[in-house]
Amino acid sequence: MKNSFGHNLTVTLFGESHGEAIGVVIDGLAAGIALDLDYIKQRMAQRQAKGRISTQRHEPDEIKIVSGWFEGHTTGTPLTILIENTNTRSKDYEKTRYRLRPSHADYTAFAKYDGFQDFRGGGHFSGRLTAPIVAAGAIAQQILEQKGIYIGSHMLRCHKESDQSFAQEENKLKEQIFALNAKDFPVLDDEKGQTMRTVIEAAANEGDSVGGIIETAVIGLPAGIGEPFFDSIESVLSHLLFSVPAVKGVQFGLGFDFADYYGSQANDAISFKDGKVVTKTNHNGGINGGISNGMPILFQCVIKPTASIFKEQETIDYQSKQPVKLQIQGRHDPAILHRARVVIDSVTALGLLDLLCEQQAANCMRKEERA
Repeated sequence: MKNSFGHNLTVTLFGESHGEAIGVVIDGLAAGIALDLDYIKQRMAQRQAKGRISTQRHEPDEIKIVSGWFEGHTTGTPLTILIENTNTRSKDYEKTRYRLRPSHADYTAFAKYDGFQDFRGGGHFSGRLTAPIVAAGAIAQQILEQKGIYIGSHMLRCHKESDQSFAQEENKLKEQIFALNAKDFPVLDDEKGQTMRTVIEAAANEGDSVGGIIETAVIGLPAGIGEPFFDSIESVLSHLLFSVPAVKGVQFGLGFDFADYYGSQANDAISFKDGKVVTKTNHNGGINGGISNGMPILFQCVIKPTASIFKEQETIDYQSKQPVKLQIQGRHDPAILHRARVVIDSVTALGLLDLLCEQQAANCMRKEERA
């Protein structure tokens, strides 16, 4: 029953989609950290449902910090955030309690919890649980940004429509990250973004859904962060990224495209720039041997089409053991890409901050700091 992540900064997630509240406990935050609550609200707003391209379940997602916070600063004890569920319609799920929704966790929940799970709205499996993840991630992002580390994501692809990729030049990339973090619909090319909106609305009109790819960049992360093998940057981030509902694939740098390259093409030539070690290309996405090399961290996540669609589907009734037809009712997203990007940013921040703490803990044992 594992709902926690992290070694130095531990995050524990709790609650269900239609329960009284959902929330998160963050343990390991140092005392005396000043947090900007407006920053957290801004990030929470980017996850909220808006318009016809999202579910019509609109929650205010007001955060309530009930421990670990006093007179504007962290206290060093576990920080607990609560978010009330205020707009539930549980009756939508009563008549389909035993009708297993295709591509959902309904069957696996029965297999694991023997029918004692809260089935309403997907219970603990629901994307609703990403709200407290974003709240925790916003805290981690504030701490990283104070160290000059910035994270940004955009919708690289929505169904068959593509946005432009991130710039290779770091100053331009920084501008792009700042611009994206101010947008509700995260695309670099706003004209492409409008086309993507049209695609999502068309799928909604058909009672269907679409997926796509989210591309993420991290700048300012110093070289030397991460561990070989089991706690590499790739393994830590992948662990978190695959915890985000609907993520079905992750690749770093060129990823699967490495298969088409020769080593002479794939290798990143190394040089000096202003006294700093840099690579002339960034095919490896800022990571070598599981450890940051000082270049931007670049990765992509594949988000599957939302499983809840309004078209009739074939399934079984788990109780009667009979095949049945299912037509889902309720309020569901025709796409979650635009809402998921802030969740991707959040888990990335939590993973990288935990790794930074790991490095700092190791450094404290040295007699002298490295030059």
